[in-house]
Amino acid sequence: MHLLHFYEDNRPALGLKTDRGIFSIPRAAAKLSEQVPGDVQELIAQGEPGLERIKNLYDKTSGVDDLFTPEEEARFAPAVLHPEKIICVGLNYIDHAAESKMEIPKSPILFNKFNNALTGHNEPVRLPAGATQFDYEAELVAVIGKQASNVSEDEALDYVFGYTVGNDLSARDLQFRTGQWMLGKSSDGFAPVGPALVTRDEIDPANLAISCTVNGELRQSANTKDMIFNCAHLISYISKYMTLEPGDLIFTGTPDGVILGYPQESRKWLAPGDEVQVEIEGIGALVNTLT
Repeated sequence: MHLLHFYEDNRPALGLKTDRGIFSIPRAAAKLSEQVPGDVQELIAQGEPGLERIKNLYDKTSGVDDLFTPEEEARFAPAVLHPEKIICVGLNYIDHAAESKMEIPKSPILFNKFNNALTGHNEPVRLPAGATQFDYEAELVAVIGKQASNVSEDEALDYVFGYTVGNDLSARDLQFRTGQWMLGKSSDGFAPVGPALVTRDEIDPANLAISCTVNGELRQSANTKDMIFNCAHLISYISKYMTLEPGDLIFTGTPDGVILGYPQESRKWLAPGDEVQVEIEGIGALVNTLT
């Protein structure tokens, strides 16, 4: 199931991506006077019964044309609206660690973003004043589906609700101003996620093609099987030190090809007007234009 948030009446609404366009779950529920989750996090809280209600609602009303919005006409909100935590993993692909001239980590390197950084597919991202070295990072994002504390690696993926596409946008000059990365990672809009959240039954997170293009030029191309620490390891590791809650996001790291990895004389940092597209097999393409 491909779930998403899009704006209706200037508010994020829960939608379902289909071949006919975006199916409006609240409009369909109103037509049948049924109660359904208002957003992805409410749906996560309801678990399988919530997903079944969505499926049944679609089966009953999918023939009603006015419940569908063409994707090109929709304004997207983040795939998850209010996560308690946004946890990011640094240097999680060997080639990316090498191009960054940093040691291959022996344990996951964790940092964070905040909710102000979230934005949706096709939403513009305003670059902050006082920085110039803007970079992209294509990432698979795991969305936690139930509370996870000290879980084993074998059972870790059972705690995932689904996966989405993320771009860990970074201001490198702010990131390396001090030993802490947070300032360069969590400017407004620096965590686009979407366009859709795909439920875990449709995705093998350990074998997905991942790519990034800038203005149509391919910059990153890899596979999630190249991760140093796979999704199961990351979830298990993180859960040993903090309780993961439903709706939490884990940005699982980026492959090589970021601007930071270029020789200094070849670096052309992102600038206003650039269009960045991150695409992951089986999930979709996340596009944002910088302003």
